[in-house]
Amino acid sequence: MRDSFNILEDGSVCTLEPGVDEWNGPLLMFIWKTALALSYGNTVIVKPAEQTPLTALHMASLIKEVRFPPGVVNIIPGYGSTAGAAISSHMDIDKVAFIGSTEVGKMIQEAAGKSNLKRVTLELGGKNPCIVFADADLDHAVEFAHQGIFFKQGQMRIAASRLFVEESIYDDFVRRSVERAKQYILRNSLTPGITQGPQIDKEQHNKILDLIESGKKEGATLECGGGPWGNKGYFVQPTVFSNVTDEMRIAKEEIFGPVQQIMKFKSVDEVIKRANNTPYGLAAGVFTKGLDRAITVSSALQAGVVW
Repeated sequence: MRDSFNILEDGSVCTLEPGVDEWNGPLLMFIWKTALALSYGNTVIVKPAEQTPLTALHMASLIKEVRFPPGVVNIIPGYGSTAGAAISSHMDIDKVAFIGSTEVGKMIQEAAGKSNLKRVTLELGGKNPCIVFADADLDHAVEFAHQGIFFKQGQMRIAASRLFVEESIYDDFVRRSVERAKQYILRNSLTPGITQGPQIDKEQHNKILDLIESGKKEGATLECGGGPWGNKGYFVQPTVFSNVTDEMRIAKEEIFGPVQQIMKFKSVDEVIKRANNTPYGLAAGVFTKGLDRAITVSSALQAGVVW
């Protein structure tokens, strides 16, 4: 590694995909990235997402309390268009690690190339396929597919956001998924017993609702949810769509919200082709009891990690 390591976690531009920019796990990412860089003897600059600066600032107070040498860990709150742009084009920074939107990732890579050719690590968007075969444990598959999209209000890059279910179990799977989604209790997430809180901000809230409306207009079957919840805060009802087709916006664009889209498939070859028909390649999941099938499908999926 080089003698300087910069971490850029920015959430300023949320257009091509929700911009999952690391406001959805700010403490975890701070620890993962910073600890690794420091263990190799680097200095670190952290630019937190503007939606969640307080986590990084509190970490800074703890770092100061335990008497890190000045300048080893530096926290720079700000917007991507100013602080983020300055970091990604700075001539004295040797590495940028970014977690956020695809559009911003392209900007960072371009700025790195135009400046000092600094190395860049990017974790960008995802529209991850989750494939459920008829021989899978149905209760297990329904629950894990559910958690895969509704956890953290759906605000995860690795969300199981394209759910493919084999034709023979499709109707039963949809029915169970709807029953599971209807169990949610929405309110302030700091209240005991609450299972879903609000989305991160108004921009994300409106983006999710816009995509839900597109699903309705394009012919998907709305099984439950489908709109905002309550009259205060950025809440979205847990939403399940069935009869989703590959060309629909909800099947192509990263929603980053509590919206499950369930699609039907007939054969292994078909589902592999459809699963790989996306510009994203972050993660994927396969549910089957057949070991040979699991190995074949997971090997064929174009994803960084397959569960």
